[in-house]
Amino acid sequence: MTNYSLYSVHGLVILDSEGNRVMAKYYDKNQQTNLKEQRTFEKGLFDKTSKGNGDIILYNDKLILYKSMMDLIVYLIAPSEENELMLSSALNGFIDGISLLLRHQLEKTSVIENLDMVLLALDESIDDGIILETDSNAIASRVSRPKADTNEIQINEQTIMRAFDMVKDRVSKIQL
Repeated sequence: MTNYSLYSVHGLVILDSEGNRVMAKYYDKNQQTNLKEQRTFEKGLFDKTSKGNGDIILYNDKLILYKSMMDLIVYLIAPSEENELMLSSALNGFIDGISLLLRHQLEKTSVIENLDMVLLALDESIDDGIILETDSNAIASRVSRPKADTNEIQINEQTIMRAFDMVKDRVSKIQL
């Protein structure tokens, strides 16, 4: 019988086009503590995927989904028995969400400059290894900062009552 669990992600790593870490977050307790092992794992992962065209591999008994962009590669690390379709929708939702947040400029400099929003988007997508959200619009809307617009029109009860009174006055002038 299969052991079902909500914990379906072991980590998410973003590497640049040279294999250097831009961002990494590990949820697996074994990989959280040892930085040297993380770097070795990431180097091997980059070496295996940098020349490939695929989007999913099995590496070190882990299922790795990855997506290459301009100068970044985003990796989603999961147990080998996990559902690939669910992981793919989680990875695509996260990438599309940060793409919306970064105004479709998904490159190394913009990710580093907006690392706070990228990490918040990751926290909205995956929490402690549990996939929470796959909808990119929902992820982006929860993370985005409200715009400070001083010329914003606010509609409240007074505005509606004032408009109603103005219409009522014009209609009464027409009838006279």
